[in-house]
Amino acid sequence: MKANFSFIHIFNKSFTDEYWRTCSYRPKSYRMRIIVSTIFLIVGLVIVLGFISTWAPKVVLAGPPFVTDDPEPVEYQHWEVYLAAQYRHDRDQDSSTLPHLEINYGLMPNVQIHLIAPLLYVKPEGASSQYGYGDTELGVKYRFIQETDYIPQVGIFPLVELPTGDSEKGLGNGRTQYFLPLWLQKSWGPWTTYGGGGYWINPGGGNKDWWQFGWLIQREINKTLTLGTELYYKTASTSDSNNAAGYTVGAVINITENHHVLLSVGQDINGPNYLSLYIGYQLTFGPQKKD
Repeated sequence: MKANFSFIHIFNKSFTDEYWRTCSYRPKSYRMRIIVSTIFLIVGLVIVLGFISTWAPKVVLAGPPFVTDDPEPVEYQHWEVYLAAQYRHDRDQDSSTLPHLEINYGLMPNVQIHLIAPLLYVKPEGASSQYGYGDTELGVKYRFIQETDYIPQVGIFPLVELPTGDSEKGLGNGRTQYFLPLWLQKSWGPWTTYGGGGYWINPGGGNKDWWQFGWLIQREINKTLTLGTELYYKTASTSDSNNAAGYTVGAVINITENHHVLLSVGQDINGPNYLSLYIGYQLTFGPQKKD
């Protein structure tokens, strides 16, 4: 997987260097050139994805751009494709996916498979920055209780974080991690609320297994805009860290039935994260339902 994505970094460097040779103004910062080339790459992929989405129906949006997830899988034989960047300004470093690709597919009714493949930028305080492929996330979401008028839908969404990033450069954990959560969701009218939590298995020197919990409420303002906010809580994941609570506010903008923009901003209330930002494009598509 890591080798498959290395071409993006190579493409970014050669394309951006050639581009800036033709410009009267050329930034000296290699990092700025990488950022510009990544923007070009995202725009190009968005245009390509747009051509294949004309046959795609609308699907329910949940999960990104929030920390808290939901139990609702992608509809059978349908796809969700995200191109996004997630920035964190922490006490001791800045980091961002630049970008990450997320793909969800409805493998069968009530079952979704999941992939996140990130390009990661990290800048520890007092150290040089690093950019490269990060850890790969794989998962399967299974909804085993359907929502009724009185009962929420319930599902599990176990995740595996594969150590594909270079841990010596701060681009990965260095060990395989596992997340075992349970999620619930209930909707009424324009309102939806979901949440739950789970247990992270986090091996490695100085690491600790830890718990993550969160709950979110969101409202569909109109067919174009949905607003939401969440609270989350995490126990310490390393021997030298503490428990942390935080919040996020976010929006989903439906450009069309198939094209969506996702935005969020948040921070820890009592933890090391001073600012978190998420911006993403989502494409949803799949076979049309027959009348």
